[in-house]
Amino acid sequence: MSESRETATHPVAERARPAEAAVEAAPARTVEPVVARRGSRMFAAGEGPLPDPAGSHHERRIRSFQPRRSRVTAGQAEAMLKRWPDWGLDIDGKRILDLNEMFGGLPVVLEIGFGMGEATAQMAAADPGTGILAVDVHTPGQGNLLGLADRGGMENVRVANGDAIILLREMLTADALDGCRVYFPDPWPKKRHHKRRLIQPEFLTLLATRMKPGAVLHCATDWEEYAEQMLEVLSAHPDFENTRPDGGYAPRPSFRPLTRFEGQGLDKGHLVHDLLFHRK
Repeated sequence: MSESRETATHPVAERARPAEAAVEAAPARTVEPVVARRGSRMFAAGEGPLPDPAGSHHERRIRSFQPRRSRVTAGQAEAMLKRWPDWGLDIDGKRILDLNEMFGGLPVVLEIGFGMGEATAQMAAADPGTGILAVDVHTPGQGNLLGLADRGGMENVRVANGDAIILLREMLTADALDGCRVYFPDPWPKKRHHKRRLIQPEFLTLLATRMKPGAVLHCATDWEEYAEQMLEVLSAHPDFENTRPDGGYAPRPSFRPLTRFEGQGLDKGHLVHDLLFHRK
C-alpha cells in the first residue's frame, strides 16, 4: 500500500509495523483465471477451445468461414469450464473419433455452423435419440450451446471447434454419419467470393464418403441466389438424390426450428429455401 493510503486508514502505530508483518496479516488474494479477452481466447488447457486447433496443418485452402472473435460472457465461460472437458473437442486432425463411444451408440447427425446454438438445443431436446455433433468456430456460440445443453440435460450434444473439412477428412470414418445439417451458411454474396461457399462439388464428394447410404443432407438458406446454386450443385452430384419428386425445394420440416435469425429474414421479406437430399 502507498504511505498516503495507510495514513488515512490506520493509526501511526500500525504504520510502524515491519512490512513482513503486514504481509502476513493481509488476507490471501484470490486470483481468478483469465477466461477470455477481446480479440483472443484464453482458456486453460482442457477447459476450452483452442484458437486454431489444426494450425499445424498449414493448409493453403480457401475456407468457407472466418473465425469470429468476441467477448465471452460470464455464463458462457462458466458453461465452457464446466462442460468442455466432457462435451467439447478441438478439430485438430490428429485422431479418429469413435462416434459410437462418444454418443453411446446413438445415430449421429453432423451440424455445420450453429450460431448461438438455440436451434441445435431445441432439436436435441426434441429428439434425444439422435446425437448431434455441432461444429462452429464462434467461441461465444460454443459456450452458449454448452450452457443450453447443460441446463436442459441434453447429453446427446457434442460441440466441435474448428474446420469441418478437417473433421470430415481426417477425424471421421467412412459411413460414420446418419445425416448432415447446414443451416444458413455464409452466402458470400459478392461474386468474387462465391468460391468460399461451403456447398461445392468437392465438399459434397468428401461428405458423401462419411454419410451412410440413405442419410439425408439438409440445407437451408434465405439467400435466393445461393439456394439456386445449392439446388444446381446437389442435383448434379452423382452421390446425392433429391427427396422431392419434382426435383425442387422442400417445405421446412417440422423438426427444424424457426430461428430468431430466420424470423428476422422473413420479416424483411426473405424467402427461406430448404433442400433435402439423400446420400445414394
